[in-house]
Amino acid sequence: MSGYELLARDLAACGRDGFTGELRASGSPGGTFHLRDGLVVAVESPGAPGPEALLLRSGRIGGEEWAGLVRESDGARWPVAGLIAHGYTGAAQLRVVCVMALQDAAFAVVAGGVDACERAPGEGPPPGAVAVGEPPTPLLADASRRLAALLALPYPVRPERERPVPTPLSYAAVRLTALQRELLTHADGRRTARDLAFRTGRGVYTVTVEVARMLAEGFLECPRTPAPIPVRLPPGGEGVRRREPAPPQPPSPPSPPSPSPPSRRPWQPPPLPAPEPARLPRRRPGASGIKEFFRLRDPTGN
Repeated sequence: MSGYELLARDLAACGRDGFTGELRASGSPGGTFHLRDGLVVAVESPGAPGPEALLLRSGRIGGEEWAGLVRESDGARWPVAGLIAHGYTGAAQLRVVCVMALQDAAFAVVAGGVDACERAPGEGPPPGAVAVGEPPTPLLADASRRLAALLALPYPVRPERERPVPTPLSYAAVRLTALQRELLTHADGRRTARDLAFRTGRGVYTVTVEVARMLAEGFLECPRTPAPIPVRLPPGGEGVRRREPAPPQPPSPPSPPSPSPPSRRPWQPPPLPAPEPARLPRRRPGASGIKEFFRLRDPTGN
């Protein structure tokens, strides 16, 4: 069973069961489908810009104003009441933005790979949820048709695959749309169509289709080797200097050999003290009899 078939089966089951919660699709890029009573009210995916990015890109509200609304709403991720109350946008325009983000995220999930699906209870209201949800099966069928139409173009492109760069022909082009000019500005050989969608704040499907058309028209091309990453030098800096090797150290004199440790011998009893010398008997005068001998030979006693 393919990843798309697995996702379609589990989403259809959520619709039949009237499930309320989240269906988490793990994969690349994967995503989370938020359902209410079996209808999809929001889709989040790391492979597509969310409603906040699309709204900021429209120019109706700036980043500072958005941060102020988030603080006013106690950190809410989607301050819909403040957006309408301050006149940044209307309810109908917000609904259009939310539907666009929902469908674009569903396309990003279908265009990638799905490994597994798992139901989970909802963790609060998702950002940019629509009031009236969409049935799961038609939503996936529409995303599948978009992917088939994209792959049928003369130069088929995947959102996460090609990394285009401008061609010399693009610099001489006169009639370019605003989106084409933005893509030529940010295409550097390292960004994919998905990266360009986040960079420009537009839908990943819209950007991927435009990249495919510009490749076919010769405004973009895909180099065989990735473009090198540019390195910017600090102001007034000399860049990265090659480290010179340290000079060789003079040879040190040979150290004297260390005394070898005494060899270990088996245990022996301590030596006994030396015996004291034996005392000789004291000599008495005349005990040898030598004087008597000479007296006998010389009777005169001389």
